[in-house]
Amino acid sequence: MIYRLIFLFSFIIPVHAFSSSAISHAPIGVMADHFHKKGEWMVSLKVTNMEMKKNILNGHSISTKDILNQPNPYSDMPMTMDLGLKMPKNLSVIPNKMTMKMIMLGAMYAPSDKLTMMGMLMFNDKEMILDTYKGMMDRNYIGSFNTSSSDISKISFLSLYNLYQSEESRWHLTLGLEQGLGESSKKGIVLNPMNMKSSITLPYGMQSSDKALRLLSSITNVSKFGDFIIGNQLAIKNIVSKKNWNFGNEFQYNLWLQGSFNKSISYSIRLNYKDQDSIEGRDKSIMAPVQTSNPNNYGGQTLNLGLGFNTIFDVFGGKYKDRFSIEILKPINQDKNGLQMKDGLTIQLGFQKML
Repeated sequence: MIYRLIFLFSFIIPVHAFSSSAISHAPIGVMADHFHKKGEWMVSLKVTNMEMKKNILNGHSISTKDILNQPNPYSDMPMTMDLGLKMPKNLSVIPNKMTMKMIMLGAMYAPSDKLTMMGMLMFNDKEMILDTYKGMMDRNYIGSFNTSSSDISKISFLSLYNLYQSEESRWHLTLGLEQGLGESSKKGIVLNPMNMKSSITLPYGMQSSDKALRLLSSITNVSKFGDFIIGNQLAIKNIVSKKNWNFGNEFQYNLWLQGSFNKSISYSIRLNYKDQDSIEGRDKSIMAPVQTSNPNNYGGQTLNLGLGFNTIFDVFGGKYKDRFSIEILKPINQDKNGLQMKDGLTIQLGFQKML
């Protein structure tokens, strides 16, 4: 209910005049927040670092001891083909920490005042530290190990259509496609509950892509309220073509408030709500006594609070100034599906240059 009230309130706020300054762009974490005038180009670079630590079960903290008592859905499957031993009945490998770094290259071009075209290419780098415990008896700690993956993740093409623009408010629709490009069956060396190193297909969260094609759609409104900017965006990702498994459909709502220290520096506060379905399908080669191998342990609802800053300055010259942005997101509520790692801080840095 609270999310509906925020949405309704933010779209009926009265509006006044816009300002062409640092405040005219949304926080860097909001995608496709603005459009351009005919003939304008813009290139961008965004770098994101996200950390995850500890674990939660259905939104509540869970201890290592309790995780080790959780059933392993693949307990009837063999641990190794050579020995013919089955996996433990309970989970025996626990994620300890995960870091994900993303680099996004983007470009925008406006063939008309009504239409802006946008393209983006994303690269991601993931690393996870996990702890392994004995599969039975005393369940003692055996050791820790790292897994990692890095690859081009996805590419997207979008069209932004200017519905309405005045000195007081602007509205636009976004429609496009996103194609997963990265590897979806990468293998890695793990330490299993028998205290042996083995090569397995890494769990879904460590894969660079699910190879799926998605339809991206959003509606964005930015308005002026006194000395502040109020922004809203509803965004949806829907699967239109998939392989044997895919990350779930996704709904996001962003509400942000911006103010200015001066024309060159603005600050922002943002609420980000995300609701994602669990994984659809399954890769039969992904089987391990760890929570991340279970497709049901993905997705859920999260609410984040962000603090950001936009600055404009003149480094590379040209008709338009350069823009540098930073935003830090902190989770304030996490109601994830099943057993998952807990989100930590997300830091996003961005550079934008109009040509």
